[in-house]
Amino acid sequence: MSDMRLSASSLLTALGWCLLLGILGGTLTRLEPWYFGLRMPEWKPPDWAFGPVWTVIFLGAGTALVLAWNAPGTGGAQLARLVGVYLANGMLNLLWSYLFFWRRRPDLAFMETALLWLSIAAMIAVVAPLTRVGAALLVPYLLWVSLAMALTRAVVRLNGPFAP
Repeated sequence: MSDMRLSASSLLTALGWCLLLGILGGTLTRLEPWYFGLRMPEWKPPDWAFGPVWTVIFLGAGTALVLAWNAPGTGGAQLARLVGVYLANGMLNLLWSYLFFWRRRPDLAFMETALLWLSIAAMIAVVAPLTRVGAALLVPYLLWVSLAMALTRAVVRLNGPFAP
């Protein structure tokens, strides 16, 4: 019976994490004339691709959370670490959008991507001992943020400096 509640709790937590990040991230993403006026590298993915890619990434990360939460022996300190790295990652994910789109500071967003990347690596490190499949599901997130880091750096290089 407790396994059923834990499973339901993990599913609700993962679903809530995915929905909250998706909704808040979408709200923080402002495609305005300022954004369209930025010079972008030729290799930038098309704007329409970002929504579907983030949806797949969040679903993978949410699935990894459910798998890790329900792994045999997960509890106590492991569960606290798991929830902690997911919360930290979510905050850093949203911070990037805030810095880039609201503050119009791609330079600060670029610096922040190092923390975001490290938070994903921490997620993998916390999830891997609990579920290899879950850890593998987080790899696309790490790769996408690696691309985002390179893209943000290119935007800074092509358009900077940015005013405080």
